[in-house]
Amino acid sequence: MTVQTLSPKSILEIAEEVAQKFSENAVERDIKGGNPKAERDLIRKSGLLKVLIPSEFGGWGGTWTDVVQIVRIFAKYDSSLAHVYGYHFVNLITAHLWGNSEQQEYYYRETAKNNWFWGNAFNPVDIKLSARKTKDGYVLNGVKTFCTGSVDSDNLIVSAINKEDGNLFVAIVPTNRRGVTVNQDWDNFGQRLTDSGSVTFTNVEVKEEILRDGFKTSEFAKLRLHISHFILNHLFLGIMEGAFEEAKKYTSTKTRPRLPHAKTAIDDPSIQVHYGEFYVQIEAARLLVEKTDVIFQQLWDKGENVLEGERKELDYAVYAAKAFTTKAGLEITSRIFEVMGSRSTTTKNSFDRYWRNMRTMTLHVPVDTVICNLGNWILHE
Repeated sequence: MTVQTLSPKSILEIAEEVAQKFSENAVERDIKGGNPKAERDLIRKSGLLKVLIPSEFGGWGGTWTDVVQIVRIFAKYDSSLAHVYGYHFVNLITAHLWGNSEQQEYYYRETAKNNWFWGNAFNPVDIKLSARKTKDGYVLNGVKTFCTGSVDSDNLIVSAINKEDGNLFVAIVPTNRRGVTVNQDWDNFGQRLTDSGSVTFTNVEVKEEILRDGFKTSEFAKLRLHISHFILNHLFLGIMEGAFEEAKKYTSTKTRPRLPHAKTAIDDPSIQVHYGEFYVQIEAARLLVEKTDVIFQQLWDKGENVLEGERKELDYAVYAAKAFTTKAGLEITSRIFEVMGSRSTTTKNSFDRYWRNMRTMTLHVPVDTVICNLGNWILHE
């Protein structure tokens, strides 16, 4: 979908230009790690942070299809930046799903006005952060881990354990609030530029930023439960497509044929069969992932009218896509070396970054858990 903006270019054209900039130093940045400040500022400047924000609040009035297509475009060149970009929207729309009307409008307007970049300190599995009720609100103390996009963010979606009743507590906290310390301690072999380290909260006061009862309020609110999977499936697909294109380029220009009668590598049947298999896997992944786009957008447009059965249909589609993209992505990003040859493994090429990024991200809710849930749902429906 093309949305009318102040720019004569379409959303996807802008995204492609930004992604091309990412590609210029993607290998060097992956090796170095750390915070991609310049690239995050490029996203800010492009206006792409407000794609999904309704036009009446100063945004571009785009759709989730626009968002995930941008995630997929970014992931071909730099899956870390695709990750933080996609999660920006996962965090931003938490106020839409779980907040009141005033909170929804405020965070949309201010994000559009100030180009706020949203980070994550949500991780509901991590219970080392607690919220204690005070006379004026709550005070947060503890640590959250796997806080993707926290460095250089403007706001954080934060979850904690309410010490009064033991329930999940969710709030929006400005990253520069007193007592918030973003620890730049992310040091994993994949997704090295997502700043997914820890955040420490020391007597952090929270008042009007507290969100309501979260996913318990409605079927629409429950969309937040699997929205990260929805985004990550497109990330996985983009990584696969990026690895495929890089491998094809290398094979066409540098790989030597294996069979004596083949003049070039691209004429070698033993190499051709691999590319045929890669294409089938990517095409199947695309169809599964794009099916979720249609379902998700339909439910988003229905808002509070979403029914339980409709949301479950989305769960099935998202989980099926995750199961397939995980296995296909790990296989393709590993097997590309079989069609490129031993010289492709040099450090300067950094082709292994596709596998490292896939391996790191696909551990976000292991695929065994996803397949087990699917089997359980199917057998008990």
